[in-house]
Amino acid sequence: MAMREEAMRARMAAHMHEGALLRQQLITCCADSVLQAAKLMTDTFRAGGKILIAGNGGSAADSQHFAAEFMSRLRRDFIRPPLPAIALTTDTSFLTAFSNDENFAGVFARQIEGLGKAGDIFFGISTSGSSGNVVKAIEQAHKQGLHSIGLTGVTGTIPKMVTVSIAVPSQETQLIQEAHLALEHLLCEFVEESLFEGSAK
Repeated sequence: MAMREEAMRARMAAHMHEGALLRQQLITCCADSVLQAAKLMTDTFRAGGKILIAGNGGSAADSQHFAAEFMSRLRRDFIRPPLPAIALTTDTSFLTAFSNDENFAGVFARQIEGLGKAGDIFFGISTSGSSGNVVKAIEQAHKQGLHSIGLTGVTGTIPKMVTVSIAVPSQETQLIQEAHLALEHLLCEFVEESLFEGSAK
């Protein structure tokens, strides 16, 4: 039976309340790691490095969104040069060729092998904290001297593997994804302000 309008309204209120409570928790549980990540990203850009970003599903979309904010800009009134950030989720020819010929687990690691340089950052997004291809990408990044940042929920192996871990205190995929977007915007804002303070119109 289809959900009744009254039930929909109640579910909407519950979801928004849960999301608001989670975002309040981020202020205390994730502030230090967000500031560490922002500093690492700022230092990397300042040194001429780049950020390679990847995730699956909704996190793939986040990867592209995040990279776009750096290459374009976060706010219209903040004029600045582009910052080199690449989403490893966009090249469908490579992704399908490698997955077909080799395996899907290595699609991000392979790109890091070809594009990553020591001092760059691999930024892995995974709501589960255990996406196999993100794990392999982190391992490859470390082999090549890249730093790593993990944006996850509270579970999985990724938080223990990365240089900086930003772990949202939830196991609910939708709520984690919504929190991730807010954190991505904050990271971009902090990096912009650090690198180009005074560039606002």
